[in-house]
Amino acid sequence: MAINIVHAEQAGDRFWGVAVPGGIAALPTRFPTTAALIAAGAAEWRAAASRGPDVRLSEVTLLSPVTAPCRVICQGANYRQHMVESGLDPDAKTFNMFFEKSDASVAAPVGEVLRPAHVRLLDYEIELGLVIGASVTCPRNVTANDLPDLIFGVVIANDISARDVQLPQTQFFKGKSYRGFCPVGPYLTVPERDEFPLLNELLLTLAVNGAVRQNDSTRNLVFKPAETLAELTTFSDLSPGDLILTGTPAGCALRVPPPPVRRLMQLLPERVLWKAFMKAQQKRVSYLRPGDRMTLTIRSGDGRLDLGEQQTLVRAA
Repeated sequence: MAINIVHAEQAGDRFWGVAVPGGIAALPTRFPTTAALIAAGAAEWRAAASRGPDVRLSEVTLLSPVTAPCRVICQGANYRQHMVESGLDPDAKTFNMFFEKSDASVAAPVGEVLRPAHVRLLDYEIELGLVIGASVTCPRNVTANDLPDLIFGVVIANDISARDVQLPQTQFFKGKSYRGFCPVGPYLTVPERDEFPLLNELLLTLAVNGAVRQNDSTRNLVFKPAETLAELTTFSDLSPGDLILTGTPAGCALRVPPPPVRRLMQLLPERVLWKAFMKAQQKRVSYLRPGDRMTLTIRSGDGRLDLGEQQTLVRAA
């Protein structure tokens, strides 16, 4: 049965534990990083899963179960309907779009995100995160059977994005990396080997102020985790504790014009093009505003994998 690991703080003491009925069963060792937990914590978190709680969830502050320093590697447009929504053909896609977020963006699973003063097009993106469990320093031919050897666990992540920085400035890294722009957790869910096929059957849901904005299944991923890791290892090393965000479903606030309109817009001078883009996007009421609360869940239909519930409140800087 999958084990849900948490990272928490109580009275200034940061510790790891396992979510059990009634609270958290704490681990005795204060592992400094997720990588250290992966390397040496298995005996402790497996033992904790069979104990009663040492502390109630209401008595602690939950922290991100993925700790910096780490790499946060992202996939773009990896759900079929999101690709269609973006004017792309999922059946014609032959390679991933990879980019990165700064690990300074990693944040707690329950808390607040500040909308920078210069940002008006603040967007949300629920994503299944893969937490790497092994070092990779050469290309790998990865199959679904290899996933338990490469992936330690999975998490909920929210790839919060400043679209008015990301797109007009062509700055994916900058527009997605402001501090707090990647809430992670609450659980670092460690599946048993026979539960890894459920990664293809997970349901992702994101709501804003209780209204569902994104709702899809990982069965609709264009590139599944094995394909993604195989391609990624052709040009990148991976380390334990690194985080891979596997793409977001349809339903983001951002809307791009259909392909014929985009082709016409590309004939415009750049300044005119982006002024028109901003004007059109600012009419959309889906972008996040101060006071909005995002609620995210990822779970399998049978309940065997449940990554918990993430909540983030948007505040003005």
